[in-house]
Amino acid sequence: MSIKEQYWKYSLITLILGLGTVIFIYLTPFMSGLLGAFTIYLLLRNQMRQLTTRRKIKRGLAAILILMEAILCFLIPLSLIVWLMVNKIQDINLDPQSIISPIQHFASVIKEKTGYNLLANDNISSIAAMIPRIGQALMSGISSFAINIFTLIFVLYFMLIGGKKMENYINEILPFNKTDKRHILNEVNMIVKSNAIGIPLLAIIQGGVALIGYLIFNAPNPYIWGLLTCFATIIPVIGTAIVWLPLVIYMATTGDIWNAVGIAIYAIVIITHVDNLIRFVLQKKMADTHPLITIFGVVIGLPIFGFMGVIFGPLLLAIFILCISIFKKEYLDTSP
Repeated sequence: MSIKEQYWKYSLITLILGLGTVIFIYLTPFMSGLLGAFTIYLLLRNQMRQLTTRRKIKRGLAAILILMEAILCFLIPLSLIVWLMVNKIQDINLDPQSIISPIQHFASVIKEKTGYNLLANDNISSIAAMIPRIGQALMSGISSFAINIFTLIFVLYFMLIGGKKMENYINEILPFNKTDKRHILNEVNMIVKSNAIGIPLLAIIQGGVALIGYLIFNAPNPYIWGLLTCFATIIPVIGTAIVWLPLVIYMATTGDIWNAVGIAIYAIVIITHVDNLIRFVLQKKMADTHPLITIFGVVIGLPIFGFMGVIFGPLLLAIFILCISIFKKEYLDTSP
């Protein structure tokens, strides 16, 4: 390769890296929508192939049918959950005292029993002033959610239209041999499908089981606590304890001791074991990802990708480990 050709080559690489970095930075607000489109595409690509090859439906019509399925099965349920949260946030903003009163009661019980003033009046006033700001931040997040939903639908349509051509193009530019490409693509497909199906399924089941316990033991606002338990399943290590433990403490300090003890026993015996059982079954049926990869992947993924980091954080970590294994096999191992 001549000096001029080397100059062209490395200049092109520099240009690609520079433009890619700029594009990535400005696409960061839309990352959840882009990754969501990629996830749903992997889940529904086989259906798209069947519609276009076996049913002989035109790609545009088939893509619209798949989009309707995605909207009905994925986006509408998710939007309903967000709508419930928005209503609750609006209630809190309209009546901050509904949040302050339980805190004041909790602090007074602690002071009465221990003599320790958990919250001074100044601190309570500060909390009351912060609640509208928290509401505004959450409402801003809701607007970002709406934009990413639109991005997801728009991108998913063109991914479905591209189909096999898009997959072949990505396959050609991957810097691996055929065996390693197949291994990496299988890993991506398996982990994305496993997390995209397994995590919502785990959240729904565990939230439903927790809701039954909250209803049995007369927890305040059981449906809100059940919804929070659903979301808490994605938190590494702590999991649902971040929801039911404060609930148990609150109910105990407000005098409802027997129901608090009942929820604590129910959570330790039922909710926690349901979590372990479902994860064990899902690992056998889907990707048998190491628990440490899942835990640290979620920790890494949430700040980078937002909510979609639950899926793509473990994927990022798994691909990193896989690339190290490929490098070791190709360039460091000397034995045949």
